[in-house]
Amino acid sequence: MAQVEVKINGRNYQIACDDGQEAHLVQLGEYIDKRVQELVSAVGQVGDSRLLVMTSLLLADELSETYADIKRTSGATDAAVSAEEMEERLAGIVDAATARIEAVTRDLSGTG
Repeated sequence: MAQVEVKINGRNYQIACDDGQEAHLVQLGEYIDKRVQELVSAVGQVGDSRLLVMTSLLLADELSETYADIKRTSGATDAAVSAEEMEERLAGIVDAATARIEAVTRDLSGTG
């Protein structure tokens, strides 16, 4: 298993990933750092935990919009994926992101 260092909001994090996924993980870290920096510019340094939650909500919103765009372009009559099913999928993604944020928050605060 490989280790990658990503820098988010001026802090370095060592993250484990599958071999061969290092460049992709670095790219994701850069994207998240860009979004965090946009928030810092807008609201200031409000603490790592709050910034991570706010960034996660922004990313979830982007994902939701992307799903809506895909659904619109693939035809709204596609009965295979209902709006309710899409909401359930999105809720699962948000729940997973929340769990990861909470884990990172515990790691950052040293209570994990």
